[in-house]
Amino acid sequence: MADMLRLEFHCHTNASKDSMTQPRELVEVCRRKGIDRVVVTDHNTIAGARAAQKLDPELVIVGEEIFTTKGEILAAFVTEEIPAGLTPHETIRRLKEQGAFISVSHPFDELRPGGWAEEDLLEIVPHVDAIEVYNSRCMYPRFNRAAKQFAEEHNIAGTVGSDAHAAFEVGRSLMRLDQFEGPEGMRKVIRNAQFETRWSPPWFHLASRFAVIRKRV
Repeated sequence: MADMLRLEFHCHTNASKDSMTQPRELVEVCRRKGIDRVVVTDHNTIAGARAAQKLDPELVIVGEEIFTTKGEILAAFVTEEIPAGLTPHETIRRLKEQGAFISVSHPFDELRPGGWAEEDLLEIVPHVDAIEVYNSRCMYPRFNRAAKQFAEEHNIAGTVGSDAHAAFEVGRSLMRLDQFEGPEGMRKVIRNAQFETRWSPPWFHLASRFAVIRKRV
């Protein structure tokens, strides 16, 4: 256990419209909580992830949460930003060209526009590395249960993440992974991941609403 890395796979900075977390604040909270790696996955941008990586290149992995025409894709080791609004297949194609590790955000969350219809998810399953089987911000447990069951039925690896939009949320759901380097290294160890998960109550979402409103005024 001592040699395993504690990884936060899904979190946001103020580069996302619904977060106020500064890159420096994110880095500091990860250090304080003993998180070894963090994938910064802002909505449709890698600007926040790049800013955080400059502060701590070993800690921060550049990622992106990309809104496609069918649902959201969650990627790690992104080197070139992917725009929103592409088809899932085109988004995945562009990520594969970069060698990125590809997961799928909260696939069965019916309350979010980034959730997926099962038939659309089935189309991309052969082309992704994993799906998110636990997201702390899923309002109802059945959404995460459905994702976990789908992954087991289709023999797909799983990722978990806090989906943190505020600093206090970081680390609520983590993966413990064997030591790895780069996206190919992550692919080799992902199926042996151990999960530490905690649900985030509905009032956590107020941080996102506040960020959206604050940025409008």
